[in-house]
Amino acid sequence: MKHSRRISLSGVSKKVRTHFIAGVLIIVPIGAAVLILRWLFLYIDGILQPVAKSLFGYTVPGLGFALTVILIFVTGIVATSVIGKRLVGFVESLLARVPLFRYLYTSIKQIMVSFTAPSETRFLQVVLVEFPKKGMRVIGFVTSESRLQSGEKLLTVFIPTSPNPTSGYLEIVRESDVIRTNIAIDDALKMVLSAGKVSLKEVTDRLGAEEVDRS
Repeated sequence: MKHSRRISLSGVSKKVRTHFIAGVLIIVPIGAAVLILRWLFLYIDGILQPVAKSLFGYTVPGLGFALTVILIFVTGIVATSVIGKRLVGFVESLLARVPLFRYLYTSIKQIMVSFTAPSETRFLQVVLVEFPKKGMRVIGFVTSESRLQSGEKLLTVFIPTSPNPTSGYLEIVRESDVIRTNIAIDDALKMVLSAGKVSLKEVTDRLGAEEVDRS
């Protein structure tokens, strides 16, 4: 009886820890993004309001907010240019060397991309792919599907690195060589970002079912 109760408490503790970590992985990046934007707004507003008062004799409400929005928009334009992309890549490589900043930047970027990406560029499904060698399975995201003349379906799968999912491998695989799942994209990203600390029961269930089918 004591043994079964101990197992039950252990299971509850593991679930609580998993849910807590999952919450932290979402709240911390969003909170960091909000704090950064708030700091940027207050900084710009603190510079502009004295200037506005000296020119017009009064402060202009919303001036800092408007300029912050414009600054973010212009930054986006510059970042999508050829030179901007190189500069962003250089900055990302520097941030990748600092563990804490790497996690925060990657998480914030991933969350923003998931909110702003058009539907045609979003991941279609989470799959399990045999990679990098036979007998090993990794989480992959289906980006597109196509068919050969024979009718066989091919999947283009992005396999992210962990804990930095902004880089990874692009594989074109046969549909028969992957395990399709019903895992939500966000849940799979949490697992990748946490380096497996946030585990998904469905992954182990699907792998277990595959082993049963083989036997």
